[in-house]
Amino acid sequence: MFGISEIALILIVVVVLLGAKKLPELARSMGKSARILKSEARAMKTGDGTGPGGGASEPPAPRTIRAAPGDVISRTDGGPGSGTTRT
Repeated sequence: MFGISEIALILIVVVVLLGAKKLPELARSMGKSARILKSEARAMKTGDGTGPGGGASEPPAPRTIRAAPGDVISRTDGGPGSGTTRT
């Protein structure tokens, strides 16, 4: 595999390319990604249905949005139903 000198060289190249200021941010985001991945894998194993593809037995019912009396919808682009005509 890799020896100590190769790993040190790779780390030096990474520091030079990314800059020392970006490394803590990069490590933090990688840690968050790893935690999210672990929690999703655990949720899929248990099948509790909280994650995507978690095996929920029933799909959610579709939602209907109804206008309340007095609600007015107006268009300002001159399209159909706006009350103005385009020429």
